[in-house]
Amino acid sequence: MRKDYKLEKRKYVIGGFIVVVALIYVFRLFDLQLSDAKYKKYADNNAFLNKTIYPSRGLIYDRNGELIVYNQPAYDVMMIPRDVQHFDTLDFCHTLDITPEQLRKRFDDMRKTAGYSSYTPQKLITHLSAQDYGRLQEKLYRFPGFFIQKRILRQYNHRAGANVLGNLREVNPKDIERDPYYQRGDYCGDLGVEKSYDEYLRGVKGVEILIRDAHGRIQGRYDDGSRDIAPESGRNLKLSIDINLQQYAESLMVNKIGAVVAIEPRTGEILAMVSSPTYDPTLLVGRQRGENYQKLVQNEFKPLYDRSYKASYPPGSTFKPTQGLILLQENIVNLQTMYPCSHGFISGGLRVGCHGHGSPINLKPALQTSCNAYFCWGFKAMVDKRSKYGTSADAFEVWKKHLVSMGYGYPLGTDLPGESRGFIPNAKFYNNVYGEGRWSANTVISVAIGQGEIMATPLQIANLCATVANRGWFITPHVVKEIQDTVMPEELLRRRVPTVDERYYHDVAEGMRMAVLGGTCRLAALPGIDVAGKTGTAQNPHGKDHSAFIGFAPYDDPKIAVCVYVENAGFGATFGVPIGSLVIERYLKGKISDERKYLEQRMLESNTIIYSGVKKH
Repeated sequence: MRKDYKLEKRKYVIGGFIVVVALIYVFRLFDLQLSDAKYKKYADNNAFLNKTIYPSRGLIYDRNGELIVYNQPAYDVMMIPRDVQHFDTLDFCHTLDITPEQLRKRFDDMRKTAGYSSYTPQKLITHLSAQDYGRLQEKLYRFPGFFIQKRILRQYNHRAGANVLGNLREVNPKDIERDPYYQRGDYCGDLGVEKSYDEYLRGVKGVEILIRDAHGRIQGRYDDGSRDIAPESGRNLKLSIDINLQQYAESLMVNKIGAVVAIEPRTGEILAMVSSPTYDPTLLVGRQRGENYQKLVQNEFKPLYDRSYKASYPPGSTFKPTQGLILLQENIVNLQTMYPCSHGFISGGLRVGCHGHGSPINLKPALQTSCNAYFCWGFKAMVDKRSKYGTSADAFEVWKKHLVSMGYGYPLGTDLPGESRGFIPNAKFYNNVYGEGRWSANTVISVAIGQGEIMATPLQIANLCATVANRGWFITPHVVKEIQDTVMPEELLRRRVPTVDERYYHDVAEGMRMAVLGGTCRLAALPGIDVAGKTGTAQNPHGKDHSAFIGFAPYDDPKIAVCVYVENAGFGATFGVPIGSLVIERYLKGKISDERKYLEQRMLESNTIIYSGVKKH
């Protein structure tokens, strides 16, 4: 009988197919049991419940050790959907003081959130009151699958400094993707030091391992708790802020739009940092946080927007000390150089106005009287000096580099999130606007007096004042003084020296002292304290001019440097100088002298928001 070779081949094909299928099963079983942890996790979830224990968040103190932000316990109702059994919903709702409709909506919202899983703990209700927590704790055995998660809620001893402190919010998917520390339902810092120092404040989570029976019911702690991991509390912060000075400065800025920044020159520590209008930090705590947050977002005054280091303003005449320093450094002027002022700078058909004072004038009296013409003539002499710089563009770049070294045009690097850089144009900017080689000093003359394209934050302006107070150096302004058991970042403690020689700062400081003794800052004169200052009236194309002031004291041993910027408030001497001098006096003396109480009262009661085009708040 002949052999059937087709049947013989088919035998090998079928055998090979069986071997391949067997190998696939073996590989898959190996993958499931040894490589893929997903099913092990499911199995562990059936036998164990890993309950997160949240650490106590770090406390926040002011520079004098006064407690500002502390914790109190809060409780969330959690559930593992697959473990929930039939329960009395009316009893559950009555216990938590909610309606069945509200409960159904919470269930629906929970299922719609990203990352929902019926096997993992899900947040149902947040921030139980103490009364609700007590009632639910007594009845919790009636509601299998539910448990209470203890959390931390922030509380405040002072209703001030909201923009510096920040707040807490629930994490979003981007936060979870960025940092594996976070899980759904966790909270992280939002704005202020709560955000920038979140890694220090949040601590390390702990875990409590509970064992289940075959029906998923909790039977107690696994291995008598020997496998539990205790949480580690977050680190405490001591701020450089003086909370009493912060409160006082905020009170002076009520019904005004703008900012106040006060710095200790020697250390760069920020003593007060006011953004106005501000808000009560307790509004962003508890169940009403979301609703209150939306109201703040929709508020036309933008209270969540920190004007002290995020808003960019034309610095106006507070910019003139930088111009004096650059002109001296570049040997464009010396202390005897005189420029005319015919009620302003007049060059060809160009005119920049100025108020009446003696003429011609040199540097120190120019700072004293805030002469526009002097600084325009000096700027023109530098930028148009082709014999030294080659082109106006090259001269302008030298001018700009000096400003950058003083802290303008780029973020200073403060320890708060989202710092603005302001704006200092470069030669390329004007080449694009006017054409290469087709512009000169007269074309951009307004930048010489802090107008035009020049923009700076109140923090940058205050930092310039601190630099003059130190006679030629500064430390990056920062709001945290100490971190518990941790060394402060070196970049916040390093001395930074601009490109202008120290000797020229003494001349500019003397001009600022003259402004208080008999110039535009006379209202800043304080009994027994030598103050130096400079006013600024920044032109505003959208309405009334902005009022600005910088000042430091005491003159020979500076302990505070201040910048005040009030939008739509007119001359610098009208609001900037009074508010700045009151802040200085309050910090150095602890109170306002009787002869200046009238000034304090006027600032407390005045309202400049009416000039911004919106109603009083």
